[in-house]
This record gives sequence, structure tokens and C-alpha cells, in this order.
Amino acid sequence: MKFTKMHGSGNDYVYINCFEEKVEHPESLSVIVSDRHKGIGSDGLVLIMPSNSCDFRMRMFNADGSEAQMCGNASRCVGKFVYENGLTHKTDVTLETAAGVRHLLLYPENGKVHRVQVDMGEPVLQAASIPVALALDKVVDYNVRFSFGTRNITCVSMGNPHAVIFENDITGLPEKYGSEIEHHALFPERINVEFVQCVSSTLLKMRVWERGSGETQACGTGACAALVATVLNGKSERKATVSLAGGDLTVEWRDNNRVYMTGNAVTVFRGEFNNESSTILI
Repeated sequence: MKFTKMHGSGNDYVYINCFEEKVEHPESLSVIVSDRHKGIGSDGLVLIMPSNSCDFRMRMFNADGSEAQMCGNASRCVGKFVYENGLTHKTDVTLETAAGVRHLLLYPENGKVHRVQVDMGEPVLQAASIPVALALDKVVDYNVRFSFGTRNITCVSMGNPHAVIFENDITGLPEKYGSEIEHHALFPERINVEFVQCVSSTLLKMRVWERGSGETQACGTGACAALVATVLNGKSERKATVSLAGGDLTVEWRDNNRVYMTGNAVTVFRGEFNNESSTILI
């Protein structure tokens, strides 16, 4: 089976072209290919598929095999893949995801796409829809007690659920606290966790713990959730740079209530693997 390894701001996935390949058990395959010692190594698996309603369909799976609704970084890479592999000549592409339709604006140069803007849709703020097990309309600056102490959280869904926590110093926080917050009883479907340091009203530093994958170098939906949360808490402008371990993203929450994210998309390498033995052939 042929694959392409790609990353958006360091958030790396294994991509399978399902116009040519057939994947019968993506959950278990994601666990195999994501292993950074015995597999290809990635934050998960992305399937690029035909769609009955959009130009393309994306399914994505975390490193533990669980299926996620949406990934902004993966969406950008899908846009790059379909354009550079001749699956489309359009630069305005619609993408079907489990979180709804996403619009991709591609910026090609000499036949290559290095930058993509994604219309990430409207943020979901209602606690029951995120979901958060609290009898509240919105969860903004809400104090929660964890084993390591109390933290104020702001919860946003951008297709995936996120809990945003503001800190003066985000060094070392995901590996210390990420898993406990992810699995807290407040979050019936688990949660992604963003630790955010507000450098200025237009620059946010962020580290992210993704449910099912652990700490990753970037999270597109998380960057969008972080910006929305900082605006709700009066800490930033509606457009800001979100600086992550894998690179920077530009995020804007426009007056039409939609969030737009712009960032890179990079092909790392292509290869083939034997699904039975997990042998990688580059």
C-alpha cells in the first residue's frame, strides 16, 4: 500500500489516497503506522476519499486508533495532496469531514502548494454541544479542581472539543497534566487541552495535548479554539499568530463568526508498506 507522510506545522500524519488504495481496518492501521519505532511514525492516519457532496472527503484517526472529527493541519495537507497529485485543478476546494464541510483556499506557486487557508467554521460554545458535563450555557474562565491544583478553563469546539488554559509559562505542562485533563469526568468524550501563554494581543504561544495522541507539535482546531478563548477572555485581538512547537499559524475570528486558519503544508516522504508485517519500503 502506498502512502505519503506529510505535516502541517509539525502535526504529522500518514496519508492514504483512497482513490487508488483500499483500507479495510483504518483504526488498527492507524495504530500500526503511527508507531514511531516499529511503524512509519505519525500523529495518526488520514484517508483521502471520494465524496458525494464535496470535492473530497477526509477521515482521520488518532495514534490510538480512535477516529477524530476534524483536524485543521491535516485539512491543509489534503489540499496540497489533491492539487499536486492532479486530483483537482481547483484552488478553492470543499472537503467533507465528520465535523461538516470545510473550505480550503490553496495558494499554488509553480505547481506546488506550500500554504493553505482553511475556513474552520463557527466555534461551538454551548457546553452540552462540546460536550462538557456542566449545567452551564458556556464554559468561560470556569474554575476546575484537578489533582495538581485548580485551573480556570474555557471550552470551545471547532469540530473537536477543546479546553483552553492560560498560563504565564507553558514549559513542560502537557506531559505533566495533559492526560489527567483529557480524561477528567467533565469531558464525556475526552478533550484536547491547550496551554496558552499570551505574549501580546496578537501573539499567542501554545502547547497542545491531543486526545488519543498525547502532545503534538501543533493542532489546527486547537489553535482556533485558543484564539476564540483568548477573545472571550479579553486577552487578544480577533486575529493573531499562534506559535506552536512545529511552527506558526495565523488565525482570525471574523465578524461573520467563522474562524479562518492559514499555515503551511509539507510533504516529508512517500513510500510503501506491507500491512501484514508493517515493513516500510521507502
